[in-house]
Amino acid sequence: MALLCFELWSSIFEFPISIFQFPVSDSSVDNLTHTLTAVAISQAGLNRKTRFATLTVILGANLPDIDLVARLDSSATYLKYHRGITHSILGVTVLALLLAWTVSVLGRKAQPRPHGAGPPLAGRWLLLAAWLGTASHLLLDFTNAYGVRLFMPFSARWYAWDIMFIFDPLLLALLIIGLGLPSILGLVSEEVGVKQMRPRWGAVFSLCALALLWGVRDFAHRRVLTQLDAHTYSNENPLRLGAFPVAINPFAWTGVVETESAYHVLAADARANDIDPDSAHVYHKPAPSAALDSALKTRTAGIFMNFARFPWAQVEENDEGFSVTIRDLRFLGGFAGRRGFVVDIELDKSLHPRTESFSF
Repeated sequence: MALLCFELWSSIFEFPISIFQFPVSDSSVDNLTHTLTAVAISQAGLNRKTRFATLTVILGANLPDIDLVARLDSSATYLKYHRGITHSILGVTVLALLLAWTVSVLGRKAQPRPHGAGPPLAGRWLLLAAWLGTASHLLLDFTNAYGVRLFMPFSARWYAWDIMFIFDPLLLALLIIGLGLPSILGLVSEEVGVKQMRPRWGAVFSLCALALLWGVRDFAHRRVLTQLDAHTYSNENPLRLGAFPVAINPFAWTGVVETESAYHVLAADARANDIDPDSAHVYHKPAPSAALDSALKTRTAGIFMNFARFPWAQVEENDEGFSVTIRDLRFLGGFAGRRGFVVDIELDKSLHPRTESFSF
């Protein structure tokens, strides 16, 4: 059955990914996905349990990104604190408690609804709504290659499912269809005088489509990892490997394989019987150097190395000293024309840092 579904989805996604040049963003359009997921959770039934359920779930689904304020300092500070404590199990639970308490206090001061206009404010259901909102944010962020630090502040280790692009237009489209279709059909039904479709069924469709997409991508992800691990690369065995999704097409992946001397990056199609290791772009590991050591001691590089999974460095000597560039190869296959996640360090001839920056 899984293979049958796999082939069915394969026949649907036969378009070139290069025509979709969306900007990679982890905070703007992605919050629309969080918001629509929250609406689906509420409309699936939670909004019939307590007043302010939809508002609470939406606020909860976006509240963990309060750590975006770190970007006001610098992009490196943003990288250090984003998806930290507010994106941990403890963090989303504390945020849910604070949100539920705030909505409860303010909600009790709001003007009462007319009798029978909807459910009253119920504290326990409100707490559940808040926690489902913050937990949904954590779960959605866990599915992509960026990852989350689930056990902060006790452990700073990153965890990632690696099955979803940071911003996935296909998921966004499924949510919009599921939530918007009942409204469109409602307008038609009102005109022709037939029974209207309940919004709940659209919300249930959206959540089921989300789960199905995760299942298809997980199946494809495991398939690509198995294929990557079955080969040698330039006569070297894999030490570590990863498969990272491409937006839109759930069967298109970027494989990254680390060997003793290099990183090998190649395109992979989960519908194919195998991958071609000879098609990989080879990124040779740099030789040890004093310039690279000095660059790695900078604050920005230290933050980046705690985050990067496949860091590849380049060292170039110039008239003013040295330029050191470090990039995380798991973000190399996102979109054409983008540098990915990159650190740039400029050193003088005495190997002292002149400038340091992080961009994505």
